[in-house]
This record gives sequence, structure tokens and C-alpha cells, in this order.
Amino acid sequence: MQIAVTVRELKKHFTIHRRQRGAFGALRSLFSRQMQLVRAVDGVSFEIQQGELVGYLGPNGAGKSTTLKMLSGLLTPTSGELLVNGYVPWRERQKYVRRIGAVFGQRTTLWWDLPVIESLELLQHIYQVPAGRFDTNLREFRRLLELDEFLETPVRALSLGQRMRADLCAALLHNPEILFLDEPTIGLDVVAKERILQFIRHINRQRGVTVILTTHDLSDVEKLCERVMIIDKGRLLYDGSLAALRQRFGGKRQLIVHFAEEYPEVSVEGAEVAGRDGQRTTYLFDGATLTASELIGRLSARYRILDLEVREPDIEGTVRRIYEEKLLEKG
Repeated sequence: MQIAVTVRELKKHFTIHRRQRGAFGALRSLFSRQMQLVRAVDGVSFEIQQGELVGYLGPNGAGKSTTLKMLSGLLTPTSGELLVNGYVPWRERQKYVRRIGAVFGQRTTLWWDLPVIESLELLQHIYQVPAGRFDTNLREFRRLLELDEFLETPVRALSLGQRMRADLCAALLHNPEILFLDEPTIGLDVVAKERILQFIRHINRQRGVTVILTTHDLSDVEKLCERVMIIDKGRLLYDGSLAALRQRFGGKRQLIVHFAEEYPEVSVEGAEVAGRDGQRTTYLFDGATLTASELIGRLSARYRILDLEVREPDIEGTVRRIYEEKLLEKG
């Protein structure tokens, strides 16, 4: 498989004016300016294969958006190497932008006072999209994103969910090979979010578009991504599969058992009883030392079971635990 993105020791540092506190802080700043170096991205390296869908995670200020802005050519790195589909983004920007799509959750590429369809037609001319390709893509995206209800509506009158759907359509009309998504579902309701997630999954799997996704909503990552990268304080802390992240840091798994009758004692070796409600009992167990099938076998040998369910540690709890306990820094 061909490499779509190569990043080597990528850095982006900013120098900012540090405000002085106190009643006379503003006055002192006029005569003595204190500058502070901010290492927004500080030596990040990774590769992404063509057709991958990667979740790029981290808390506010970790460096996610700064990385995406360098990848999309909006920012020039302080140092390091960056190559996307054979292009150095900030050096070959005019050619490069014709090969990528980008959606930043709080900003739109559409014209505020124009109806959506007119914005899309303007983008067709800007990107020089052939009429046949434009018509085919627009027809497909109208169906997948349900655009018809607001195609003639000015962008300023759209809801957040409608605008995001229109922005996704705009970002993909010219058949980009790679798509950068920065918080594409922020502030959306459940229905709008699910429609957008289905669309992202479709263009990745059916069209082979490489997707890099930043989000604070970890349920998005669970639904879309097999690979995740975690960044904090400008440094890449983890790059691997979501399954391996769960296995390494996810804590204990749950086994929920519905017994055929209410037993006075339901303890079992290797698991902890986390809760009981009549004939329903929740066990916690360490998947590294005891498999679910082994635990079920131990319970079945002692009790009659009507139903059971195994639950994996949720990704949100896993990532929260990583940050709170600084697990990756220790490892």
C-alpha cells in the first residue's frame, strides 16, 4: 500500500507576548515586553497509508489543529519534513489544494449570503471540476447527505448540522485524495452526527479517500477509526490500533449475567462483583489474565444462566485515564 502522508520531526513554535498581571501590568508591558515560546507541535513523526481513516486525539491545546493546518498548507512548520501525496503543502499550495479536502468545524468554505447550490457551483469553477464529474458527485452527495431540503437556502440561514453537510459536499466535489476533518461533529445533535459519520465512512470505504479526523467526541472514533494517534503538549504519545489501546490501558472488562434465579452468593474466582440487581449481576475482570469464556465457564459450572453480555472498556474512559494518570508518559 502506498504512503499518503509522511511526517518527520515536525515542529511548529510560536512566540507570543506574555501579559503582565496587576494594576500596572499593561503600563509595564509598554516598556518591557515579555515573550514566551509556545511549542504547539514539537517533533511529531508518523506515516499514513492511502485509504486509512485515522483518529487524531488530544485535549485542548495539544497540537491537533496546528498539525492539521500544516498538513493542509495553512501553516508553515518551524522545522521538520512533511510530504502529502508527493507535495510539500506550503511550498506547492496552488497545485496541492486541488488534491485535498478540508473541513474545520467552526469555519465554512461557503459564501455566507449565497444559496448553497451557488456556492457549490462557484467551487466547481475555482477547482475547475469538469461538468460531468461535478454532476455525478453532486447527485451522489445530495442523496447521501440529504441536501435537497436546503440547496436553495442562503448559508447564513442554515442550521449547524445543515452547514456541516454542505461543507462536506463542498470539500469533496473535486475528488480529493485526502480529507482533513477538524471537529466535524462538534455541537451537532445525534441525528445530524450519525448522518455525517455514515458519509465519512462511505467516502473512505467506497471511494478510498484517506481521512484524518480530530475530535473531542470519542464515540466518533469508536465508530470510524481502527487506528488512533494521541498527542499532548505537542508530542505524539501513542500511534496504534484502537483495540491495542483498549487492551493496554482500558482497565477491566464487564460481564453482565442474568441468572435463572436469585442466588444468595454469586462470587467467582478471578472476577469482582461490581453490582447486583435481583437476578442480574455485573462482574469486573482483567482480560489480560482471564478470558471472558473462562469466566463464563466458571459461572456456568455453579449457576444456571439465562443471558449474558460482555462489555469492553469505553474509549472515553480509557483516554481520560491515560491523561489523568499520565500512563503514556510513564510507559
